Amino acid sequence: MSENLLEVTGLKVYYPIRKGILFDRTIGHVKAVDGVDLTVRRGETYGLVGESGCGKSTLGRALLRLEDAAAGTIVFDGQDITSLKGEKLRRLRTQMQMVFQDPMASLDPRQSIQSLLTEPLAVHGLSDQDKEEFGADSAKSHLAKAVSMLELVGLPRSALSRYPHEFSGGQRQRIGIARAMILNPSLVVADEPVSALDVSIQAGVVNLLEDLQNQLGLAYLFIAHDLSVVRHISDVVAVMYLGKLMEIGPADEIYNAPSHPYTQALLSAVPVPDPRA
Repeated sequence: MSENLLEVTGLKVYYPIRKGILFDRTIGHVKAVDGVDLTVRRGETYGLVGESGCGKSTLGRALLRLEDAAAGTIVFDGQDITSLKGEKLRRLRTQMQMVFQDPMASLDPRQSIQSLLTEPLAVHGLSDQDKEEFGADSAKSHLAKAVSMLELVGLPRSALSRYPHEFSGGQRQRIGIARAMILNPSLVVADEPVSALDVSIQAGVVNLLEDLQNQLGLAYLFIAHDLSVVRHISDVVAVMYLGKLMEIGPADEIYNAPSHPYTQALLSAVPVPDPRA
């Protein structure tokens, strides 16, 4: 088994620019992701930073096949998934999940927490190991799995009967994380998972992600524009600008000795907690 869980080569995602009313025609393309190469190892946190609009979220969505690539290859766990469709792509979803930026927007307000957590299990089914652990009855096993996952993210069983609007932002993000983790994925794309939260809550969510990684052996693609958070959680950091990766390296090297001018400019904009500076 290769230590590389995800290998991306020459990935491009272009959006057409259209003009005309009666005769619609393409006059150009927005190059959201323009020839990206990256490798994520098993159990590693790969941090992706850059200014708003540089293509970070589009890259994350393309890796999960939520966006179609114009060119390039995506190899996940030894399998080329660039053009997977239908049932094969659906089965892959159990191994690749996403935590979205705004938990209120990503959770259906009409579904209870129990429904939100058990829905992925109903769609994809349980593994034989889960059935042995929780019993053959699917409804009971789904409920037991949901309770177990809630406890793992620090929420009580009583949360199952409640709805997303009854929780704080940090609690809703924990529910979003539980929903992503409940299928035991190998890779989780965390798209700015703490940027919508208060600063006092961010540390708790980041620590939760680290604890889950240690317990479940996950690999993260951690997308953010908060450089301090990325430095804290990441093993490898990539700096993105206008659809391209400007610099890649170990987190400490990138932050202590940035070599690309854009990385230097990005780091120079980080506020320093010193009134004299």
